[in-house]
Parts: sequence; C-alpha cells; structure tokens
Amino acid sequence: MRRTVQFQNPGQQQAGPTERGEQPRAPQPEPLRTEFAFELPRGYVDDSGAVHRSGVMRLATARDELVPLRDDRVRENSAYLSVVLIARVVTRIGTVEDIHPGVIEDLFASDLAFLQDFYRRINAEGHTRAAVTCPSCQEEFAVDLAGGRLGES
Repeated sequence: MRRTVQFQNPGQQQAGPTERGEQPRAPQPEPLRTEFAFELPRGYVDDSGAVHRSGVMRLATARDELVPLRDDRVRENSAYLSVVLIARVVTRIGTVEDIHPGVIEDLFASDLAFLQDFYRRINAEGHTRAAVTCPSCQEEFAVDLAGGRLGES
C-alpha cells in the first residue's frame, strides 16, 4: 500500500502579486511520506544463513492497530501484540518481502526493540530524527535513526 498525499501548511499564506504585477509561484506542498527505510542493528538471518539488514516500514493505519487485538496469540499473550503489529507494517527486510509474525519472531531481540522504537517514532512523532548532544563538546545536532549501523555517525 503506497500513498502520497499533498498538503499545505495551514499557517502558510498565499503570496499576493509582486510590485511588477507578476503572480509569484505558490510554494510546492511537501508529499506525505508513508514509507521509511531502516537498517537493523544485527539483521534478520534467513533459512539459508543470509543476513538481511536494510528494510522498509510503512505508516500504520487504524486497522493495523485494531486487527492484532483479535488475534488469538495476542489474546493469550499480550506481549505478542508488538510482533503481529510490526509484521503488518514492515514491508521488506533485505530481499525478504513476505513479512509475517514468524519472520519477526526470528529477529534478534535488539532488532525487535529497534523496530518497536522505529514504529513509535514514525507513527507518533512523524519522523526518524532524534535530537542529541555531543558529550564532549556539548554541541546539539540531529541524527537519523533510520540509517547507519551502530557506532557510525
């Protein structure tokens, strides 16, 4: 499911004519991102032993959050909710495109924790950037949590 929606910032004013009477170009609205690339810290190891690290997660819909609540596995063990939910919104890990709860179950715990945090960031906060402060020089900057491996800057 790919969706791109054009929107205009409600506070954005349409500019009037210039001194020469020309109509200025209206600012182009930004497309709504519905898919976000990520890089797993460890990676998914498939049946042949290949390691898959890069992947794509899409924004969750209300249905994505409601359907797992009817799943018997979730009813028996509420901790399983995140496995079913993550399996619904991850569209690809490496060359693996058939993402189902069994694939998510086979991830390393650190990769599942990464995907849970990534899910929260893109669905609740709308981006994958985090503000950080350098412990040495105290300079503030943003890092993109979607890419790169652990320890890279």
